[in-house]
Amino acid sequence: MTERPRLFDKPALDRARARALAAAAPGADFLLARVGEDLVDRLSTVNRRFERALEIGSPTPALAASLVAAGRVGRVDRLDRLPQALGSGGIAGDPEALPLAEASVDLVVSALALQWVDDLPGALVQIRRALAPDGLFLAALIGGATLGELRTALTTAESELTGGASPRVFPFLDVRDGGALLQRAGFALPVADTETITVRYADLFALMRDLRAMGATNVLAARSRRPLPRAVLVRAAEIYAERFADPDGRIRARFEIVSLSGWAPSETQQKPLRPGSARASLADAVRQAGRSPQEG
Repeated sequence: MTERPRLFDKPALDRARARALAAAAPGADFLLARVGEDLVDRLSTVNRRFERALEIGSPTPALAASLVAAGRVGRVDRLDRLPQALGSGGIAGDPEALPLAEASVDLVVSALALQWVDDLPGALVQIRRALAPDGLFLAALIGGATLGELRTALTTAESELTGGASPRVFPFLDVRDGGALLQRAGFALPVADTETITVRYADLFALMRDLRAMGATNVLAARSRRPLPRAVLVRAAEIYAERFADPDGRIRARFEIVSLSGWAPSETQQKPLRPGSARASLADAVRQAGRSPQEG
């Protein structure tokens, strides 16, 4: 059997996240906080309670605490590759090898963690199996339009000065594929939608400091291990300012958030009618709608 290509250098990812967690730069979690609020809001629209929940990949217990405080969730277990992210509790594990029994949880939530997996379809299958019938999956992942400006600036500068470019920004999920992946993994009622958040910075270097503080450095397995020359960074900053700056000189950085939701199949869920089972045809409905009141 052919081995699936490895997209990410997981030890490098762990080191980057551990550094960010230890530094705890003020405000560096703004994107995670925004996404966490949205996930809690989405859960608040579901008129039921989930007694057993799993939260995957958040570096702090803030999201788990918010889920419980919202009143829709009983117990929340946290899962992460980094033991230091879990503190004294939680489950040390990888979302690509979930250490959970089948049908053992009622809710799985993940905020900005699943974009780091090599095999997202496989991870979704495992999550669906871990959910009890009529269990809910809610997740937010980084989407394909994210940091398009940075990608353009770095690639252009590196090509100009070195004659080639190394992969610098990892591949993100396209929202058009999100629903299909959920359906392929066996989820019922799959939904995928997207939101773009635009953040402004003084320059490219300020943006890169924020990304480092988030633990979102380049951990692509195919990346060049050589440090990017200072001259390339300076030229990239110039290109970024020339192409993506507002009139006041500040640059724009887009973060696309792809939100996914799906349910573990259950006999209690509403299902579409079987083809041909309708009691009236579309043609009859159209003809009836076209009659005048006198004809009725």
